[in-house]
Amino acid sequence: MNLPVTDMPSFIKKEVDKLNETISPFIKKVSKYSFWAFPLIVFSLINLFFLLVVMPETRTTVSLILYAVMGAFGFALSKEAKHQRKEILKVSEDYIIKRINKSDVIASAVKDRYIRRVKEQPAFAMNHFIKFLEEENRLME
Repeated sequence: MNLPVTDMPSFIKKEVDKLNETISPFIKKVSKYSFWAFPLIVFSLINLFFLLVVMPETRTTVSLILYAVMGAFGFALSKEAKHQRKEILKVSEDYIIKRINKSDVIASAVKDRYIRRVKEQPAFAMNHFIKFLEEENRLME
């Protein structure tokens, strides 16, 4: 959700920066978890494959347990990263809805329409939010 803010008007850039500040702790967690999950999973699966299929005569219980635990830890990190991504969407949606409600310029019926769109289509929440900000800015001028 960390959006590039290069070609945006200043009023949109300011709001997107505030949103990014709100979700940045979650983004850092997701990055760390994802960074460690993939190598742990791949490393453990490759080694388990070699221990069980390619060279079964060299396997030991300790190495099997070690690689299985590494893989389980990698999968747990992956699952937690997925959970944190959902949390990013939830926090973003909450921020956007609060910001829409806070506007004094837009009529309540229009606010309700934007809030409904954000809730119905969370994947396009930023698009709806930017359209809202543009409409709000246009009415302020």
